[in-house]
Amino acid sequence: MLEIRFHGRGGQGAVTSAELLAQAAIAEGRYAQAFPSFGPERRGAPVLAFARIDDHPIRLRQQIYEPDVAMVLEEALMKIVDVEAGMDERGLIIVNTMHTAAELRERYHLKPARRIWTVDASRIALEGLGRPITNTTMLGALINATQCVRLDSMKAPLDARFGKIAEKNFNVLKRAHDECCAGEAR
Repeated sequence: MLEIRFHGRGGQGAVTSAELLAQAAIAEGRYAQAFPSFGPERRGAPVLAFARIDDHPIRLRQQIYEPDVAMVLEEALMKIVDVEAGMDERGLIIVNTMHTAAELRERYHLKPARRIWTVDASRIALEGLGRPITNTTMLGALINATQCVRLDSMKAPLDARFGKIAEKNFNVLKRAHDECCAGEAR
């Protein structure tokens, strides 16, 4: 089972990302679930969303405490949230940033064996959507890093969710897929 924790701020689309990913996995004939973790958050406050994907029925109905992947929609969250919490040392972190994995490792004191993938999703979203909303953009990097679903499997969920702007969202997703970089673990 692949367990993913999405770190975002209220209004950035972390919950939408988890839902779209689960829909794509289900369309491929796999089992998936997506759910948010809400408290008294407001727009801009840190929020969590979760997704699970498996080839077998998923019986768990709880928050993900030991994720395989942490997807960070905004690097600044790493200053206030422990995105490594619960991960084993070989877990994967995917970050929306202009910095390299080596720079992130040093800046946030990430575990030496941690796998880190980076993509400038804000720039890609701004250029492709006209707004720096990175949720669908970051899904492209996630798909490249994990191969959790096929890239084309995202088309139907995006069409259903975004209608006329679905194609733009798929284009930024694909661009982030192609532009993300894997940083080597030490």
